[in-house]
Amino acid sequence: MPSKTREQAAHDVACVLPDRAHDLARLQILIDDSEPVVTVVGKYNHGKSSLLNELLGRDAFAVSDRRETVRLSDSVHQGVCWLDAPGLDADVGSGDDFEALRAAWLKSDIRLFVHAAKEGELDAKELLLLTELDADRVRTGRQTLFVLSQVDQLADDAALQKIGDAIDRQMPGIALNAVSSMRHRKGLDGGKKLLLEKSGMPALQAALHAELARVPDARARETALLFGEIRDELQQLRAARQTSLDLLRKTQQQQKQDFDRSLAAVIDKVSGDIDAMLNALGTDHAIVPDTAKDAYAITAGKLERAHIQIAYSRACIEIDAMLAGHGVIGLPTEQHTAAKSLNSVMIAVMGVSVKFRKDLHRMFCEATGRERMQREFTHYYELSADRKALAAQIADMEAAIAASDNAAAALRTLETRA
Repeated sequence: MPSKTREQAAHDVACVLPDRAHDLARLQILIDDSEPVVTVVGKYNHGKSSLLNELLGRDAFAVSDRRETVRLSDSVHQGVCWLDAPGLDADVGSGDDFEALRAAWLKSDIRLFVHAAKEGELDAKELLLLTELDADRVRTGRQTLFVLSQVDQLADDAALQKIGDAIDRQMPGIALNAVSSMRHRKGLDGGKKLLLEKSGMPALQAALHAELARVPDARARETALLFGEIRDELQQLRAARQTSLDLLRKTQQQQKQDFDRSLAAVIDKVSGDIDAMLNALGTDHAIVPDTAKDAYAITAGKLERAHIQIAYSRACIEIDAMLAGHGVIGLPTEQHTAAKSLNSVMIAVMGVSVKFRKDLHRMFCEATGRERMQREFTHYYELSADRKALAAQIADMEAAIAASDNAAAALRTLETRA
């Protein structure tokens, strides 16, 4: 698979599961199936670079009392990639810890955790990292070998035993792999077999070779584990999102049904009241225009028009109360006018006033009038803030589900190439 295709697939999954970004990066390394990687991790000046040089049998990594390793250094030797990570706590500001941890967690198949014997027991940061690495061993099968370095700087075997006991209390059952790079180098240079054995390096090399032989199986196990975990998490997330979407849609549907019933009921109620009122009226005085001499007089026409307006207002008040209960009050912003008092749904649908029987009858007593109210109030209901917010939630959840499906497809693409 082209690297860009693989990176895009990993990116698509990480967009949905951002907490899995590290696992996805690790999977890409596993898919590459390059040479096994052994990383030396530990605090600054604990003898990591010296240890690597002795294991490789050549001076591949810089050794100095000064801080030399400021970034990941690597060397490929006999089919194995060896990484020398910056020392933990050497220079926090420069990101050494990040580089060291990146090497330990992302790139490594085997970790050599180096701790100088002269420092005694593990400090809190070392203990935390070693505990996490051991938990990773249980989860993924990747091994961490603990190396107690610079044991030649201890006074005697009793001092070594004391330190070993202290570390065992911190990490019960841990194998120490006590070594001395200096003894090993002197043993090689002087051809001293006993000194070589006392250096602890041959035993460490044997342990390393055994673990390196297990790397292919460990990688296969880790690959299957990571794909399985990510696949399960995607499925669970997809199911949870589908449940949320179903609930949102059910809420949307139920709200609409409640609104339709409430609106139909209030329209039927006020229409019945209007119809009864109109049927009780006698002669239609409202259509008789007032004359100039009636300007200040109380006429039958004025009284009837006022009666009609009151009936209309009462009907509007009942409808408005029902609408308010469903969040339908103001017009959408794009329909606002300069006159704030007119920016209401009631005025947009019903107008301001009704003075004549025929208008009132057309609005409330004819099927087309009632249907118009039902249709237009429903239109504004769907434009209300609550309904738009719910619709946006549904759209977001639909997009999230689509992203989940895309991530699942991307993971399958990665898996078929693994």
